Parts: sequence; C-alpha cells; structure tokens
Amino acid sequence: MHNTHFLLTDLLFGIPALLAIGFYIGAVIITNRQGRLRKWPWLRTFSFVVGVLFAAAALIGPLARQSHTDFTAHMAGHLLLGMLAPLLIALAAPMTLLLRTLNVHWARKLSRLLQGSYVGFFTHPIVASALNIGGLWLLYTTSLYAAMHANIWLHIIIHIHVFLAGYVFTISLVYIDPVSHRFSFTYRTVVFIFALAGHGILSKFIYAYPSAGVPVEQARIGAMLMYYGGDAVDLLLIFILFKHWYQSVRPRKLVSVAGKAV
Repeated sequence: MHNTHFLLTDLLFGIPALLAIGFYIGAVIITNRQGRLRKWPWLRTFSFVVGVLFAAAALIGPLARQSHTDFTAHMAGHLLLGMLAPLLIALAAPMTLLLRTLNVHWARKLSRLLQGSYVGFFTHPIVASALNIGGLWLLYTTSLYAAMHANIWLHIIIHIHVFLAGYVFTISLVYIDPVSHRFSFTYRTVVFIFALAGHGILSKFIYAYPSAGVPVEQARIGAMLMYYGGDAVDLLLIFILFKHWYQSVRPRKLVSVAGKAV
C-alpha cells in the first residue's frame, strides 16, 4: 500500500480510537460526579483504554504496516484486534457506563434498543460465532486475504468486521453489559467449544495450506501464533465464563437480623 493509504487508515482508525478513550473517560468523570454510592471501578477504565490501544496497534503504526508484507505480523494484529481488544473492551462494560451517564429519557431508549430483537439476533451465541469464526475461514481460505491488501476500502471493511465480530462474540458468551436474552451457561459453553474447535482447525489448515501469496514459513509461524495465542486469550474467556457460572450457583450466605452471617 502507498503512504497515502497508510495515512487514510491512520486517520480513519486513529481518530475514533482517541475519541473512544476520551468519551469513556469523560463518561466516568460524569457518572462519578453524580453522587452515586459506588464509583466507577478504575479497573474497567484501565481495561477499556488498554483494549482500545491494542486495537489501534493492530490498525495503525509499525505493526499495521508490517502486516501488509508479513503474515506473522498480520496474525499478531488479528489476535490483538479480533480477540484481546474485544475482551478487554467488553470487560469495561461500555454500555453500562453509557446508561449510567445518560438522562432517564435517553437511557430508556438505549435500553430498549439493547433489549430489541435486532441486537438480540446478532448477539445470539451461534450467530456471533458464525460471524466471528466463519468470517475468519472466509478470509484465510479464499482469495479475500490477497484482495484485502490490494484494495484499501476492502482492507478497512474487513478489519472493522474482525473487531466487531470479535466483540459481539465475546459479549454473547460473557454477560457484563445488559443483554436482550440470557442463555444458560451450559448452552454458551457448548457453543464456545465448537467455536474453539473451528478456530483451532483453521489455524492447522493455514499451517498446511497457506493463503494465496503467503510464504510457507510465514504461514506456519503465523498459524502457530494463531493457535497458541488464540488459546491464551480463550483461556481468559473460559476463566471469566466459568467464574460467572460458579458465582451463579454457589450457596449464598444467610444473613441474620443482626447482620452477621450464620
């Protein structure tokens, strides 16, 4: 890609990243000044900022430029943009923060939107998994990967899809923000297992059959990075999912009238 293309992607992705961080921190300041008993957790703010920075690192800067000629760098960007950044941003509960910041009228409108059938369709675990894992299969097993590097707008659209699909997949499995319908832990776990299998099989497929135009050695290193790096992020997701599951079924302590646990 030419320098003008890099400048375009830097602007299209860099400015929204800075605005997202600015709006989130501004919302935290507003909600903390509203006199609520519980201040917004600083860990959520930290998670959001780091998540956005990880996504930006995959889209702008040295790693993004190297990824156009180095499949290993591209795969490192995929892990940041499509897996780690969505997880960190989901843990930051941006919709919950927005609901706390808006006035009652707009908060109700947003709540109805989040509870609507349209959002519910895309956040269904099976649909979200198909968009996420299916999209990766389409990218790496067809000519789409090569075409992406030849067309700047296709490059932009695909990277937006990778991030959004990763985010929707994450929030379909772990419920941090409000959701339209809560599926059982068993159901989500089964879907997650199939998604893990799809991701793992794809990495092995890339190792054996590199995408068009990708050198064999780069494909193998990138495939191993996808396999083991993806497992590392998935372990975090598994830990959070099972932690929520445990918290939902563990016996709750009875509290006496005096306020002491019995």
